Amino acid sequence: MFRVTIRGTFDGLSEAGRAAVLAAGGVAYTEEGTFTHDQSVSAFTFRCQMPAGPDDGEAEATAMAMAALAAHGHPHRVLRVAVTDLRTIKIPSRRRRAS
Repeated sequence: MFRVTIRGTFDGLSEAGRAAVLAAGGVAYTEEGTFTHDQSVSAFTFRCQMPAGPDDGEAEATAMAMAALAAHGHPHRVLRVAVTDLRTIKIPSRRRRAS
């Protein structure tokens, strides 16, 4: 599983587009993607979660995330993309101390 965060700006967002962005808001990573934005809804952060095949890497995850962003249909410019491969995350075990 990949988590992709895309930061960007909207280019000429219509009132209908603005309403759609406000409706798709949230901080969760979903396959459809969610938006957080500044107060004027001109800059955004798009968060999405993409499934990972055994041979998939950051390039494939980025392409899938860009397609998810494009599916929303809002004119935009991408400033930065960050990809986290959740398969590589190590979760430390919590060991109880003997008292």
